[in-house]
Amino acid sequence: MKQVQRLEEFKKSVNNKFNVYNSLFLNLPYRNIENVGMVIPLMLDQCQKGLKSGQNPKEILEAFFENFMAIDSEKERIDFMFRIIQYVERQVVLYDSVEDAAFPKIYKHSNNLAIKDYFELVDKNKSWDKISDHLSNFSARLVLTAHPTQFYTPAVLDIIAELRTLILGDKIDDIDVTLQQLGLTSLINSKKPTPLDEAKNIIYILRNVYYDAVGELYAYLKSNINNAEFENYNIMKLGFWPGGDRDGNPFVTADITNDVADELRITLMKCYYNDLKKLQQKLTFSGLQEDINKLRANLYTAMFNPEKQVGYQDIIGPLTQIRAVLVERYHSLYLEELDYFIDKVKIFKTHFATLDIRQDHSMHVKVITEILTRNGLIKERLDELSEKELIDILLNEKLSLKVFDYNEEITQETIKNILQLKSIQEKNGEEGCNRYIISNSEDIFSVLFVFALFRWCGWNAKEISFDIVPLFETMKGMEDSEAIMQQLFDMPEYMAHVRQRSEKQTMMLGFSDGTKDGGYLKANWSILKTKESLSGVCAKNNIKAIFFDGRGGPPARGGGKTHRFYAAQTKDIANNEIQLTIQGQTITSTYGTKEQFVYNCEQLLTAGLSNSFYGDENVITENQRTLIEQLSELSFEKYDALKHHDKFMPYLENMSTLKYYTKANIGSRPGKRGNKAKLELSDLRAISFVGSWSQLKQNVPGYFGLGTAIKTMKDKGKMEEVKNLYEKVPVFRALMSNSMMALSKCYFELTAYMRDDEEYGDFWIILKNEYDLSKEMLLEISGMEILMEQEALSRESIKIRENIVLPLLVIQQYALQKIGEDSPMKELYEKIVTRSLYGNINASRNSA
Repeated sequence: MKQVQRLEEFKKSVNNKFNVYNSLFLNLPYRNIENVGMVIPLMLDQCQKGLKSGQNPKEILEAFFENFMAIDSEKERIDFMFRIIQYVERQVVLYDSVEDAAFPKIYKHSNNLAIKDYFELVDKNKSWDKISDHLSNFSARLVLTAHPTQFYTPAVLDIIAELRTLILGDKIDDIDVTLQQLGLTSLINSKKPTPLDEAKNIIYILRNVYYDAVGELYAYLKSNINNAEFENYNIMKLGFWPGGDRDGNPFVTADITNDVADELRITLMKCYYNDLKKLQQKLTFSGLQEDINKLRANLYTAMFNPEKQVGYQDIIGPLTQIRAVLVERYHSLYLEELDYFIDKVKIFKTHFATLDIRQDHSMHVKVITEILTRNGLIKERLDELSEKELIDILLNEKLSLKVFDYNEEITQETIKNILQLKSIQEKNGEEGCNRYIISNSEDIFSVLFVFALFRWCGWNAKEISFDIVPLFETMKGMEDSEAIMQQLFDMPEYMAHVRQRSEKQTMMLGFSDGTKDGGYLKANWSILKTKESLSGVCAKNNIKAIFFDGRGGPPARGGGKTHRFYAAQTKDIANNEIQLTIQGQTITSTYGTKEQFVYNCEQLLTAGLSNSFYGDENVITENQRTLIEQLSELSFEKYDALKHHDKFMPYLENMSTLKYYTKANIGSRPGKRGNKAKLELSDLRAISFVGSWSQLKQNVPGYFGLGTAIKTMKDKGKMEEVKNLYEKVPVFRALMSNSMMALSKCYFELTAYMRDDEEYGDFWIILKNEYDLSKEMLLEISGMEILMEQEALSRESIKIRENIVLPLLVIQQYALQKIGEDSPMKELYEKIVTRSLYGNINASRNSA
C-alpha cells in the first residue's frame, strides 16, 4: 500500500511538476537555443525508435539532421549538438531540484523505519534503558570525499537550492526567472579545479546543509530518547578527505592540507558567529552583553585570520557562563535556543569535520627506502634487510627527519606533512586531524612504516595522537588481513599504541578497487568474510574493531542501498560504529538537503539498532556459506577471464569515454596512477573505470559473472538452493538487489552497432550475452517479472533520468564514431565527448 502511495505522490510531486517546469525552458530568450526545447522530444523519440530498430547513433542523427532540421553543414551540426548538450544539462539540474523538493512528501510513505518508529517500539516494549545505552555509545561517521563525480559549482548549487524552495511554494513566475538565470550560468568549470577548490566546494555543503542538519538530528534524539543525561556528541560525526587524500589526488601537498584545515575551521567560526549574532537578538539582557560581545569579537577575528587561535574552551567557556547567568537571573528565557547552539559547539568543536590523511603504501616504500639509505641503514634496497631487522629499525631506531635532507619530492612532502600535523591539531583540536589511512595495505609494513615516520618526525611513540588505519582493498590484502593484524597486535610497541588510542583499531575495507580487482560478488563477499575475521582477531586481543567502509556511488563502486547493506551484516561482525565514505554525486543526491541528510542518517542509526534489538540475528549457515563461496568463485572466474581478454583494455581505451575523463575539468586529479606509457588495469582509478562502463550504458563491474555463476548452479540442479539463499540471507539479497540496479541502468541498444566492429565485435557480444544471462538469472532467483520490481520509485526515477540523457548519449556515441573515422573535425568531436560526460554523470544518481 505504501508503495502505491509513494508512486502517486511521485507522479504528482515529481513527474507532473517536472513536466510543467520543463516547459518553461521552451521560452528561454537566449540566442541559439530558442528551438532546442521543442526539438528535444522529437529527438528523443527518434533516438528511441532508431536504437530499437537496430540503427546506430550515426545513422539516427544524420537522418534527424536531414529530415527534421535541414542542417547540412557539419560545423552547424556540431554547434547544434553542443546546444542540445547544454540544454540537457539544465534539464538534469531542474529534475534534481524537483526530486529533492518532493523528498519529504514521498518519504512520508517510506517502508523504512525512522528513529521515531524505533522509539515507539521501545515505548511498547519498555526497553528504554537498552536503547538509550546503545545510542549513548553508538556512532556513525560520514566521510566526504572529493571523487570527481560531482562538480556543480557553488553558484549552481545555490540555484538548485533556490529552485527547491520555489518549487515547494509553486512560485512559477520566480521559477521562470531562476531558470533564466540557470540558462545563463555556466554549469562546468572553466578550468580544472585545484584540490583546494574541490575542498571548498564540499565545505560549502558542510556550511549550508550539514551544520544545521547535524544539529537538528542531535536535538531530536536528545529530546526524544527519554534520558536526561544523554550527551553523545559523537553520534553523527563528519569526516573529510579533500585536501588530505594524497592517494586519491597526487596533487595534494602539505601546504594544501594546511590550507584545507584552516578553511574548515574558519568556515565553522562563520557558522558560530552567525548563530551567536541571531541569539544576541533574543538575549538582549544587560548581564549577558559583555560575554556575548567578547565572544563575537573573538569569532569575528577568527573568521578572517587563519593565525587567530580560538580554542574549544575559548568558545564553550563563555557560552557556559552565559547559560548560568541566563538560568540564574533571566528565568531561563530562550534557554532551549542557547542549548541548541551549545550542543552544536560540543559536536563540531573547532574542527567541523575530521580531515583524514591517506597515502598509498607504495609511496611509503619509496620514502622509507630513501630515509634508510640516507642514514646508512641500507645501500639502496629494503630487501637487503631481513623482516626481523626491518621491524627492529622501524620500532626502535632513533632518527630525526628534516625535509631538505632528502632529494625525492615524495620524501620531502611526506616528512613536511607529518611534521605539520601537530600544529593542525593545535589549531583545530585533536579531532581535527587524527587518522592516517594507508591504501593497498597487504603486509605489516603498511602500518609500521607510518608508525616509524611519526616517531622520526618527533612524535613520542607512546603519545602518537593518530589512528593508523590499514586499507585492505585488494584480494590479497583482504585474504592476509587477519594474519597482518595479529602480527601487529603481537608487537608490544604497536599494542601500546592501540591501547593509548582507546583500545580501538580502525580498519578500512575498500569497495571500488576491490570490485575492479575481483569482480562484483567476490569482492563484496570477501569484504564480509574479512570483516568477520577481523572482528574475531580484534576480540581475541581485547581490541574494539571499527570498520570504515569505502562505499562508492553506484553498486559497481560499492554503493547501493546503504541501510540495506548495514542491516544485512552478520552477528559475527563488530557493530561498534558505522563509518563510510560518501562519494561524488551521492553527497548531493542522498545527503544534499537537510531533509535528505536527516532521513539517511536516521537510516544509518536504525541499521545499527536493527542488528542489536529487533528481528532475528543475521546468521549464514555453513551450507549457505559454501554456496555463496561457489557462486563467488564462479563469477570471479568469468570476470577474471574478461579482465585478461586481449581486447579488454583496448576496448575501454578506444570504444569508451575513458581517455576523456582526464580531459574534462571535472576533478583535479589524473585518471590513473603512475606515468606508464601503456595503460594497465591496476593503474586505472575506479572512478574512470566504472564511469566509462556507465557512459557506455554497459555497467560491467556491477554484475559481470553473476549470470554465469547462477546458471552453472542451475545446470547442477541447485537453483532452488540459490533461490533459498536470496530469500533467507539478507546480505546475498542486498548484493543481488544492487546488481539489479546496475542492470536496470544498462542499455546495450546504444552500442549495438559495435557488434559488427571487426576488432571489437566479438568482445561486445561477450558483454551482451553476460548481461542477458545475468538479467534472466536474477529475475528467476528473485521471482520478479521486471528488474527492481519492488522498488518502483527508484525505477521510475531512473527511467525519467535515462530519457532525459538519451539524446546526449546518442550524441556522445555519434561523436565517438566520427572520431573513429578520423574526421577532419576530430578535435571538435572530442570536445563533444568530453562535454557530454557532465550531464550523464549528474543524471546518474544512485540511492546509496
